[in-house]
Amino acid sequence: MAELDADLDRIVPSSVLPPFWAKLVVGFASLVCFARSYDGDFVFDDSEAIVNNKDLQSDTPLGDLWHHDFWGSRLSSNTSHKSYRPLTVLTFRINYYLSGGFHPVGFHVVNILLHGGISILMLDVFSVLFGGLQYTSKGRRVHLAPRASLLAALLFAVHPVHTECVAGVVGRADLLCALFFLLSFLGYCQAFKERNKEGTCSSTFWVLLSIFLGAVAMLCKEQGITVLGLNAVFDILVIGKLNILETFQKVLHKDKSLENIGVLRNGGLLSRMALLTFGGTGMLYVRWKIMGTGPPAFTEVDNPASFADSMLVRAINYNYYYSLNAWLLLCPWWLCFDWSMGCIPLIKSVGDWRVIALAALWLCLMGLIFQALCSEDSCKRRILTLGLGFLVIPFLPASNLFFRVGFVVAERVLYLPSAGYCMLLTFGFGALSRHTKRKKLVAAVILGILLINALRCVVRSGEWRSEDRLFRSALSVCPLNAKVHYNIGKNLADQGNQTAAIRYYREAVRLNPKYVHAMNNLGNILKERNELQEAEELLSLAVQIQPDFAAAWMNLGIVQNSLKRFEAAEQSYRTAIKHRRKYPDCYYNLGRLYADLNRHVDALNAWRNATVLKPEHSLAWNNMIILLDNTGNLAQAEAVGREALGLIPNDHSLMFSLANVLGKSQKYKESEALFLKAIKANPNVASYHGNLAVLYHRWGHLSSAKKHYEISLQLDPVAAGTKENYSLLRRKLEQMQKKDV
Repeated sequence: MAELDADLDRIVPSSVLPPFWAKLVVGFASLVCFARSYDGDFVFDDSEAIVNNKDLQSDTPLGDLWHHDFWGSRLSSNTSHKSYRPLTVLTFRINYYLSGGFHPVGFHVVNILLHGGISILMLDVFSVLFGGLQYTSKGRRVHLAPRASLLAALLFAVHPVHTECVAGVVGRADLLCALFFLLSFLGYCQAFKERNKEGTCSSTFWVLLSIFLGAVAMLCKEQGITVLGLNAVFDILVIGKLNILETFQKVLHKDKSLENIGVLRNGGLLSRMALLTFGGTGMLYVRWKIMGTGPPAFTEVDNPASFADSMLVRAINYNYYYSLNAWLLLCPWWLCFDWSMGCIPLIKSVGDWRVIALAALWLCLMGLIFQALCSEDSCKRRILTLGLGFLVIPFLPASNLFFRVGFVVAERVLYLPSAGYCMLLTFGFGALSRHTKRKKLVAAVILGILLINALRCVVRSGEWRSEDRLFRSALSVCPLNAKVHYNIGKNLADQGNQTAAIRYYREAVRLNPKYVHAMNNLGNILKERNELQEAEELLSLAVQIQPDFAAAWMNLGIVQNSLKRFEAAEQSYRTAIKHRRKYPDCYYNLGRLYADLNRHVDALNAWRNATVLKPEHSLAWNNMIILLDNTGNLAQAEAVGREALGLIPNDHSLMFSLANVLGKSQKYKESEALFLKAIKANPNVASYHGNLAVLYHRWGHLSSAKKHYEISLQLDPVAAGTKENYSLLRRKLEQMQKKDV
C-alpha cells in the first residue's frame, strides 16, 4: 500500500507519522471535539436508562443485570425492548458507585475517554486495512500506510455523527461495542503472526479469543456480533487473497482450474471459518434463548415503513433510509436526537422526488462495488472491499433486512460504519491527489473538512448538554416530528411553564393525532388548571387509541373523581390496575376516591396496597394516619405512623402526622420531639408551628404556645383556626395576669 501513502505524501506531514505522535494527535483531536459535553446533564434516554434504572443501585443484586434489558425491565416481560446489554449497564453501575450517586460528570468523562481510546485504536485497525498484515521476525506488526491510517483515524475522531454516542451517556453501549469490536478484529489479526510452510495459521487461540471478544462486544450492544463477519471477509480477501470476480467467472464457466484455487484448498482457512460460524451461531442461539418471549413489539410511529402493506413501499423507504444514513456520513450538518414520528414522511410512489436519493446511493455503491471487483490493482480491490465491508456489515442489524427495528434513522448506529466511510474517503483523497497537480488544494480541502467537522462536534456537544437545547435544536431539522414538540412541552412543564407546554403538546397531537403520551400529558396539565371537560375528552381518546395505557386510565379516573363521577372513576382506576398490577400511585388515588365516599375500610386497604408495592410512598402512609386519626382510631394510627417512620425516617410530613396523634393521646413529650424535628427539617410550614402551639396550649406551656402561634401567623396570616386559638390563648393569658394583680 506504499502507492496510496505516496499519493498522500504532500498532504499528511511526515513529522506526525511516528506511531506515538500519530496517536497523540488523534487522541487530542478526539478529546477536544467532545470535551464540551463533560459537564452536561442526563438528557433524553439517559433518564430511563440511568436515572430511573434500579439496576444501577446497590440494593439490586448484580445477578439481576443478566435477566434485565438495557432499561431495567425483565427480558421476559412483553413490554421489554429486548435490548440485552448487561456489560454496559454494569459500567453505569460502577460509575454510579464511584460518583456516589447520579452525578453526570463522571458518566460523561468515561464516554469522552472511550471515544479517545477508540479513535487511537483505529490507527492500528486502519493500518491493517490499508496496508495489510506484515510481521517482523520478532513477531511485531509492521505499521504500513501510516499517512492513510492517520488521515482516516483523524476523520473518524472528529466526525460529528458520533456526538450522540459520546455526549449522550446511553451512547456508551455503542462505544463499548466498538471498543471490543476493534479488539476482536485486532485479535484475529494476531492469529497470523506465525504460519507454517503451507501458509495456514498455526494458532487457534487468537481465533477463539477474537470470538470471545466478539461475544463481549455483543453483550455491550447487539451490533457487536457483526465483527465475526468482518473477520471472515478479512481472512478470505486479505489472508486468502481471493479474487472474487475471477472465482465467479471460473464458477460460471465451470473452469477445471477452480479446484486449484488456493483459498479453497486451505485447511487453515476452512477451520477458521468453521470456528467463526459455530461461534456466531452459538452467540445467536444464546441471545435468542435469553430474549425469552420473542422479538420486541414496536409501534407504527417507531418505524412506519416496516408497517406498510406493500413490499415495494417498504423496499423504497428502507433504501431511502439508507441514503439518509449515507448523507449523514457525508454531510453531518442536520443532526437530530430523534428521526421518528413524521420526521421523514413515507414515500408512497415512485413518482416522489426523493427517489432520486435512492438512485444516487445505488449509483455510488455500484460504482464502488464494480471497482472493488474488477480493478486490476489488487491493493485497490482489497481496500475498497474492506472499506465497503466495514461500512455495511456493522450496519446490517439496523437495516430492517432481518428484523424490524424501533427507529427510522439513528445516528448512534453509524458509529462503527463511519470507519468504513472514513476509509473510503481517505482512499478517494489519495486517488484525487494522484490525478491532480494541485496537491496543496487537496490538502486545504482535507484540512477544511477536519476543521469544519471539529467545529460542528463542539457546537453539537454543547447542544447535548441540556435537554432544552437538545430538543430545540431538533425543531429546525425535524419540524414535523411530533416527539420533538412533545419533549419540548414536557421540559417546559417540568419547569412550571404550563402555558407554553400546552402549546407544544397541542402541536404534537396535531402532527400525530394518535400520540397518546402527548394527550396524557396535556390532559394532566388541563386537569391541574381545572379545565376538566377537555381533559376528560383527551384522556378518553388516549385510552380508546391504546386500551392498555395504564397511566392514562389513572389520570382519567382522577379527572372523573373531580367531576364527581365516582363510579366511572372507580372503573378507570380498576382498569389501570388491571393493565399494570404493580401500580402504587393508582392504588393511592383509588384510596382517595374511597375516602371521599366514606368507604374507610376500602380506602385503608387501597393505601396499604400502595405502601406494600412502594414502601416509601409517603402520601399513602400519611393518608392512612390521618384517616385513622379522624375516625378516632388513635392506637392504630400511632402504630401505622411508627411503621411509616421506620421505613422513611426523615419524612417531616410523617413526623407531623404522628405528632398530632401522639398529642391527642396525651404523649406530649414524644409529640413535642416529633414536632420540633419536623420544624427543623422544614421550618417554613405554618401548620407545623400552629399544631405545636396547640400541643403546648393543651400541655399548659403557654409561653411556648404563644411563640409558635405567632410564628405560624407570620407564615400564614389568614389561617382561621390558628387565629382563633391564638385569641383564646391571649384572653387566657390576660385573665391570668388580672388574677395575679
